[in-house]
Amino acid sequence: MKTNKLKLAIALALAVPLAGCFGSDSKQETTAVEKTEIRLAMMQPPRTGLSPLSDDAFKLSRWSTAETLVNLNDEGNTEPMLATEWQQVDDLTWTFTIRQGVKFHNGADLDAHAVVLSFQKAFEAAPKPRILDGIEWQVRALDDNTVEIKTEFNDPLLPSRLSSPQLAILAADAYQENGRVSPIETGTGPFILTEINGQSSAKLERYDAYWGEKAKVDTIIADYVPDGFARAAALRTGEADVVEAVPISQIAMIDSELLHEVSMPRTNTLYLNNQSEVFSQLEMRKTAASAIDRNQIIETVYENHADLAKGLLGPALPWADSYRTPRLEQAIERRASGEKIVIGTFTDRAELPEVAALLKQQLEAVGFDVELDIREYAQIENDALAGRFDAFILSRATVLDSGDPVAYMQSDFGCNGSFNLGQFCAEDVDQALDHADLQELGEPRQKAIIAAERAILDHYAAIPLLHERVVQGESARVSNAKRDPAERRLIDQTTEVK
Repeated sequence: MKTNKLKLAIALALAVPLAGCFGSDSKQETTAVEKTEIRLAMMQPPRTGLSPLSDDAFKLSRWSTAETLVNLNDEGNTEPMLATEWQQVDDLTWTFTIRQGVKFHNGADLDAHAVVLSFQKAFEAAPKPRILDGIEWQVRALDDNTVEIKTEFNDPLLPSRLSSPQLAILAADAYQENGRVSPIETGTGPFILTEINGQSSAKLERYDAYWGEKAKVDTIIADYVPDGFARAAALRTGEADVVEAVPISQIAMIDSELLHEVSMPRTNTLYLNNQSEVFSQLEMRKTAASAIDRNQIIETVYENHADLAKGLLGPALPWADSYRTPRLEQAIERRASGEKIVIGTFTDRAELPEVAALLKQQLEAVGFDVELDIREYAQIENDALAGRFDAFILSRATVLDSGDPVAYMQSDFGCNGSFNLGQFCAEDVDQALDHADLQELGEPRQKAIIAAERAILDHYAAIPLLHERVVQGESARVSNAKRDPAERRLIDQTTEVK
């Protein structure tokens, strides 16, 4: 329920009704010893009740309540978290030593058996977490402190896979008989998730028995504010301390000292439905690609706060461009003949409806008849995954799960990918992705990834438009909020408020 203060602030700032609200819990508590509280304006509400086996896992990670065996540092390298060390015993066998002395938020002890249970539940999930697409493991506890994982192939990426927030380790009580997973008081992080208020908000408290450095903030109130203008208003009025994804259009109205631009491994992409009546035709996909003016989108919608897409992977992965060879497009003007297409996108990222409007103009200029379907993401995702659009505009993180783009490519462009918005399947692409996934980390893997990217783009399976720079808002009273390109951390134990 909105506070009167926020209602007034938004009304004065915008003079239009906006989606998103701040719960009454966002007021600081007054006690004998005043508690410190940090207030977040999150961009999207949870899709599955904050199940860690879905994309909601990244909220649990950003709030530092659920943890994984392995962490990825700022350089994308693996480091210990709930596992203190690991080794590859042979080509198909790894062992992980579990950190001792860790307690779940409900008081249960972390041990190897709890780890095995969490992995078993991930494999049983429908759908499975993206990071497990095409993956099968045999997992068992060798003793109370050691987990063995046997793979079907020599997988150099295994430790990085285990850093995916969707493979967070939760207490046994999290896994309920109806198949649901509850993260309330079942994580191991420096903050305990204590309340889930549906599509409105969540509340977390400091966990004083945390195994590492204790948090400096007592309480986190996370409100879901899908409307970007409302998030910007909350930052301007001081109603929120940390704001996800401030819309570009609102930057000029906010004190620049409160805004922090982060180059993201995130690509704004037009996915073409390769099974639709229109875009099942390669020539129609090429026609759409030739019509798009990326520079106009960047200049008009993003006010140059974005980078031109040369491929699926952007400048946040600096090695990508060094392995690319120029793609030679045929210098001919292709035209459609009134083919009707429906393009879907969502309002949660404020720029996407504007991108859709520009794409509509550009595609209609070459003969397409374009209809737009724009909703909140939670209302449109199922239709997108079911292939009910001819095309879909998505802002897509390309290294979200493992710090490596192969998992993203397999999920989005593999024949059995769980997030295949383009309904795309090509044998040569599957072979290229399988080859890339077998390569050692470093130059061999990077070259194979770019070869797979080239195969995908040669099919015109999707049209990469631009690479985003996300603008994060932080009030003057906050210090050490995380500006994480990988979108895994927002608040941790070092974050403070005045």
